[in-house]
Formats: sequence, C-alpha cells, structure tokens
Amino acid sequence: MNRAWLLALGVFATIVASVTGLVLLPDRQLRGTQPVQDEDRGIALPAGYFGDAEEGRKVYMDLGCIYCHTQQVRPEGFGADIERGWGMRRSVARDYIHDEPPLMGTMRTGPDLMNIGARQPSEQWHYLHLYDPRITSPGSIMPPHRFLFEVRHSPDGLPEDAVRLPDEFAERKPAWIVPKERARWLVAYLKSLDHNYEVPEAR
Repeated sequence: MNRAWLLALGVFATIVASVTGLVLLPDRQLRGTQPVQDEDRGIALPAGYFGDAEEGRKVYMDLGCIYCHTQQVRPEGFGADIERGWGMRRSVARDYIHDEPPLMGTMRTGPDLMNIGARQPSEQWHYLHLYDPRITSPGSIMPPHRFLFEVRHSPDGLPEDAVRLPDEFAERKPAWIVPKERARWLVAYLKSLDHNYEVPEAR
C-alpha cells in the first residue's frame, strides 16, 4: 500500500506518453499539410467533396461500407495493393485532409476503394454493382442494395440514368433499375474517390 503512489505515477506517465506520442506529436507534424497543386489542371488535390459526392459520403457511412472496405493503399513491400491495381502509389496523410472523419477502414472483406473512381468511372457499372454485385463481379459476397433502386418494366418515361438489367438477373423481363436519390449520391461519392495524383512524400 505504501507504494501506491508509484503505481499512480506509472499510470500517469503512461497516459502522458501515450497522448504525446499518439496525439500531440502527429498533430504537430501534420497540422500544416496542404493540398498539392496540379499545374496542368489548375486545381489543388485532393479537391474535397462537394454536392452529391458530399451527400454520398454520408450514405457510405450510413450503410456501413467502412466495415468491409478500406480506403488506404499500402506501400510496396507491405502487401499487393499496387500490384492489384488499387492505386498507383501508397496512401499518405495528405490524401485525407478533407476527410472528417477519415474512412480508412480496418477490414478488407471487399477490395480497397481508395481509387475506385479511377478504376470504375462508369455510373452504370456502379448502379448495377450496388443493385446486385454478382452482375458485375461474379462470386461476390457483397449483399445487394436493391432498396436504393426502383424497378420498372416499361421503357416509357425512364430517366437518363436508368439502367437495363441483364435478363438473367431480372425477375420479370424486361427490367430497368432507376436509382433513388441516395444511390445517385453514393455513386457520385464513389466516383470522386481518385487519389492517383503525385505527391512528394510518396515519390
């Protein structure tokens, strides 16, 4: 009992060291991180999320996509991310300066999505994939998100972004899927995920 103060001092020192090493020093090191300027396009990157993409980021969080997908490309020698085509370089802190909160994820039940907008720029691909992942990715274990769509069976009055379902995936033929607002937002966000630009710290 007479050494209780030593135990208390050890606990206090551990907390101080942890906060300093895990919070204060990284914050000081990264606080001034800024976007890089793309001289060819005249824009700063990463550009951040606006409009539908900003709303789609909320849908991504709401649907829990982070529990199966990461958004972090590992460096060469720490996995096969770059060999798989998930990005042209490793992810760096600069990539997340507009992300609040960062959606890096910890599980990879599905592929990394850090650059899914570059890998799959087609809206139609994303709509079909969300409606039934097995349409675009045979053997996928991702659950379908059909509640994000309305199904119609007549071509009359279809909006421009309606997508014809392959007959083998339609319960009644012909069938088109019409994305609801949350599907449009989510796809806008997924298409915005493109970090294939050069940064000095990853050269």
